[in-house]
Amino acid sequence: MPAFVLDSYAILAFLQDEKGAHVVEDLILSAQEDQNELLMSVVNLGEVWYAIARSESVGFADFLVEQIRNLPIEFVQVDWALASQAARFKLKGNIAYADCFAAALSKLR
Repeated sequence: MPAFVLDSYAILAFLQDEKGAHVVEDLILSAQEDQNELLMSVVNLGEVWYAIARSESVGFADFLVEQIRNLPIEFVQVDWALASQAARFKLKGNIAYADCFAAALSKLR
């Protein structure tokens, strides 16, 4: 079964019906039918929460994150293997640290 890693941009695009939202929606629907696996680092989920809380409110961010957590996405906790791989990506390039967690998750899983 193919696996896809979502970053905060993908979830925010989906929530705000922005460019690419339909791609994320299709991945979610396929995951509900066990045709693919969706993964997301809790660091990236935290970034989603932060973006929503900053633009809307803490309460709304809490509500949306709870809805997101009910989607067929495996939220991966950070362990040393994931953190060290993210740090290595950060060391090599000018990439936002949270994005490095999505890249590290892709590499490790």
